[in-house]
Amino acid sequence: MKARDLTVVSAVLPSAESADVLLELLDGERWTPTIWEDIETRQARLEVFLEDPAAADGVEAELRALDAVAGLKLTLERGTLPAADWAEAWKRFFHVEHISERVVIRPSWEPYTPAPNEVVITLDPGMSFGTGRHPTTRACLQLLDTLATGDLSRPVLDMGCGSGILAIAARKLGFSHVRGFDYDPDAVAVARENAQLNGLDIPFETRDLAANLDQGAVVLANILGPVLIDYAAEVACAVQPGGALIASGILESLYPQVRAAFEAHGLREVRNLLIGEWRSGLFSR
Repeated sequence: MKARDLTVVSAVLPSAESADVLLELLDGERWTPTIWEDIETRQARLEVFLEDPAAADGVEAELRALDAVAGLKLTLERGTLPAADWAEAWKRFFHVEHISERVVIRPSWEPYTPAPNEVVITLDPGMSFGTGRHPTTRACLQLLDTLATGDLSRPVLDMGCGSGILAIAARKLGFSHVRGFDYDPDAVAVARENAQLNGLDIPFETRDLAANLDQGAVVLANILGPVLIDYAAEVACAVQPGGALIASGILESLYPQVRAAFEAHGLREVRNLLIGEWRSGLFSR
């Protein structure tokens, strides 16, 4: 995938929690936001990367409007990230992460010797979302690890694959039939590259939730809460009878609405997991 210069609109916030709130409010259908947390200052930076510099004014206007409502005390910055630099710019934020009892995420530039029972995912997230550090991704991986103690022949469908981390984890945990899709072609390209980096051949496609006709016995949906509510019927239909859904990307305050939306379409909550401000759910059909 050929790199290009990008315009970057940044919102600097006092904490990761406030950045999470802003991410939930921001229109993810139009912009592709990413959150970084500075482990030294504890400040967070929400960044939107744009191919079209003219779109920056619209992003800044939306961020100011959201800040006026939510009172997050953000500081806006704008810059250009040259093609030669963007692939390296975020690496200082990404290190080896122990996610669950078995799952470890390792960036390709850091060496790591795994314990006998550990499953190591080598990852270069690139411009896509999903490194294992965010609570939503972490919760998905922990719940997926518990499901991987059952029938590993069940097909897995990753809806909104991002960096491919969940689909790759499913294969590394032993699931034999895994596929995924995302509406963002850049995310799909990164997911394919990360699968290859782990020696895996996983089919990833560019597709929208509304256009999905596939089903899985295990469905992974790490998608923002409002989107899960809007597409609850489509997500629920993707879960085969007797199957399971892991739903994430949901602020705790919105979780009851997401749960009710899935229950209205025949799913039953098995358990939920709260990490920080984000609650994820495991559902069954």
